[in-house]
Amino acid sequence: MATKTTLNAKNLEALGAQRLAELLIEISTGNAAHKRRLRLELAGNHSSAEIARQVRKRLSSIARARTFIDWRKLKATKLDLETQRKMIVETVAKDDPAEAFDLVWQFLALAESIFARSDDGSGTLIQSFHQACNDAGVLAKTANVDHDLLAEKAFKAVQDNGYGQFDSLITAMAPALGNAGLESLKALFIAWSKEPKEKPARTGRKIVGWSSRGEIYEDEVFGRHKDRTISHGLQEIADAQGDVDAYIALQPEKTRAAPMVAAEIANRLISAGRAEEALAALDKVDAEGHNDVPFDWQLARVEALEALEREDEAQAYRWQCFEQSLSDGHLRAYVRRLPDFDDLEAEEKAFAYAQGFPDVHRALYFFLRWPSPAEAAKLLIKRRLELDGDHYELLTPAAEVLSEKHPLAATIVLRAMVDFTLESARASRYKHAARHLAECRSLAMQVDDFEAIGSHEAYVASLRRDHGRKTGFWSLVSSS
Repeated sequence: MATKTTLNAKNLEALGAQRLAELLIEISTGNAAHKRRLRLELAGNHSSAEIARQVRKRLSSIARARTFIDWRKLKATKLDLETQRKMIVETVAKDDPAEAFDLVWQFLALAESIFARSDDGSGTLIQSFHQACNDAGVLAKTANVDHDLLAEKAFKAVQDNGYGQFDSLITAMAPALGNAGLESLKALFIAWSKEPKEKPARTGRKIVGWSSRGEIYEDEVFGRHKDRTISHGLQEIADAQGDVDAYIALQPEKTRAAPMVAAEIANRLISAGRAEEALAALDKVDAEGHNDVPFDWQLARVEALEALEREDEAQAYRWQCFEQSLSDGHLRAYVRRLPDFDDLEAEEKAFAYAQGFPDVHRALYFFLRWPSPAEAAKLLIKRRLELDGDHYELLTPAAEVLSEKHPLAATIVLRAMVDFTLESARASRYKHAARHLAECRSLAMQVDDFEAIGSHEAYVASLRRDHGRKTGFWSLVSSS
C-alpha cells in the first residue's frame, strides 16, 4: 500500500493547484529544460498551434547553437530533443498532422549540426533521430503528403546521411510513399547513378589518406560513398516493394558467395515461398571452407529445409552446427522439436559433448548461456589447466555466477586471472588482480576441499615466492 508521502499523482493532487504551481516554479528555477517543458504545457492550454510555434522556435534555436556537446551534456540534449519530438507526435499531430510532419522534418534536419558538434559514441542521440524517421513515416501517411514530394524529400535526406541518421528512413516512409512513390524514389536514385562522377585534374586532387596501393583521394572516397548510398537505397525500395529479384540483382555476383549476403538473399527467397532457390543461394557459399560460418547463414539454411518440409535434415543440421560451435541457439531449437523425455536425453548428450569440446572457453561460455552452473563448475575443475586468464570478459561473469554454489570453481577462475596478470606483468590490471585475490580469500571459507589446487594460504605463498618483487600489486593486496 502506498503511503501519503509516496510520489504519485493522487498524493500530489492533494497539495492543491497553488502549492503545486509554487513547487514547479521552485524546481524549474535554474533548469532551462524544465522551464521549456512548462512553457510548452502552458502553450498547450491555448492551442496546438501555439505548441507548434514554440516547438518550431526551439528547433530553430538548437539549429543555431554552436556549443560542443560533450558526454556531460548528452543527457540534457537527449531530454530536450525527446521533449520536442514527443510534443510534435503526441500533441501537434492530433490537431494538425501536416504541421506535425513539417515539424518532424525540421527536427530531422537538426541531425547534421548536432552530430558535427557532439560526441555520441554511445548512440544516445541518434536513437531520437531514428525514432523521428519512424514518426515522419506515420505522419506523412496521416497527412496524406503527396508521394512525389515525399520521394524527393526522402531522396535528398538519404543523399546527406553522413552520420547514419536516415538509415531507416526509406523503410519508414514506404507505407506513405506507396508503390507510385517508391517508383518515383527509385527513378531519382537511378538518375543519380547515371550522373558522371567528377574527377578533378591530378594536380588538384586532395589526398585524404594512404593505403598499401598508394594514395587515397577525396573524390574516390565520395564516389564509393555515393555508390553505397545508391545501392542501399535501391535495396530498401526492392524490399518495400517485395521484389526479391530486384534485391538479388543489386548484389554483385562475387559478393553473393559471402555468407551474410547469401543469408540475406535466402531469407527473402524463403519469405517469397522460393525455398529451393534459397538453398541454391546458400550453396554458393563454401561452408566447408569456413571454420566459423555465421549463425545467420546456418539459420537461413535450417529455415529453408523446414520450408521444404525436410524436417529430419533440418534437425540433423542443427545438431551438426551445435557440434561445430556449441551454439546454444541451435541446441535449443533442436531440443524444442523433440518428443518428451527425448529432450532430456539430448541435453545430457549435448552436455557430455561440450565437456570434451577442444576450446574450454567456448565450452564455458555455452554452459553459462544455457545456463548450467553445475556443468560449468565440473568443466572448470576438470580442465583448469587449460584456462587463459586473459579472457577476463568471460571469466569475470563466470566467477560471479559460480561464487554462491560452486566456490571452488569460482576460485579456479579468479586464480587464472590473477596468474595471468602477474605472469604477464600487466601493471594496469594489478588492482583487478588484487580484488580477485581478496575474493578468493572470502570464498576460501566456503570451500570444504581444495582438492589439487591447494589452499588459499598455500596459493598466496606461491605468489609471494614467484612474484614477490611486484610491489605495485602487493601494495594493493595489503591495503585491501
